[in-house]
Amino acid sequence: MPPTIHLVRHAQGYHNLSPENETLPDPDLTPLGLEQCSSLRASFPHHDRLRALVASGMRRTLYTCLHAFAPSDNDNDLNNSNNKKKSLLPVIALDTLQEVSDAPSDTGSSIAKLKEEFGEKVDFSRMREGWNDKTEGSYFEPTLDKLATRARDARLALREIAMAAGEGDDDDAHVVAVSHGAFLHFLTEEWHGITSTYPTSWTNCEYRTYQFVDPTGQDPDAQLRETDESWRRRHGSLKVPSEEEQRELRQMMVRELSPFFKTRN
Repeated sequence: MPPTIHLVRHAQGYHNLSPENETLPDPDLTPLGLEQCSSLRASFPHHDRLRALVASGMRRTLYTCLHAFAPSDNDNDLNNSNNKKKSLLPVIALDTLQEVSDAPSDTGSSIAKLKEEFGEKVDFSRMREGWNDKTEGSYFEPTLDKLATRARDARLALREIAMAAGEGDDDDAHVVAVSHGAFLHFLTEEWHGITSTYPTSWTNCEYRTYQFVDPTGQDPDAQLRETDESWRRRHGSLKVPSEEEQRELRQMMVRELSPFFKTRN
């Protein structure tokens, strides 16, 4: 069966409390954010099917992933030698999953600092030096073209990780990937629910479930499609937007995010 990707927006960070807090570099989770992680951990129905954990290299996404999904000493089956939860750590950090803007709150810490903070709980081998450089000419510069490229590269990496995690399994592999509100729209190419006052429809610690459109793994763009169960869980009988409606919604998103983009867009 094709792999299943559960995409998650990080829990509340201090930068979410006010626009002024967006000057905070790589901010931590708030107490409410930690509560949101606990609630997600309790309500998420697929813990036993998870085969890998992935997050952007930002501190708030790494902590969200660890608090909400990583096995703990309190897990009843942690000592079971057949328990696949043991293989969920370390969390795989992907630099491509970071947020879109070059604001301090959306700019990550150095890899050396992150390694010191997270130790063996996180695998930083897929993080490149300079991942927190969003200046003109860099791979992570927040332009529309580069965001589209980065989103495709992130999907390709997620597909590779999911397929490797599912090797030898009788059932489909489930993977969690924790990212950011605005970037998740680029990653999924789904723009429904955006308003003129807030440029993302993802709430803190919300998860949505996706599968790859091409189950053979040959699609060069590794496009994702939300599962029917996930859409119905969120929207009931509401009709899925057409491609034309998605294009119109994307234009609204771009307008709302324009202050964060480089003037060349």
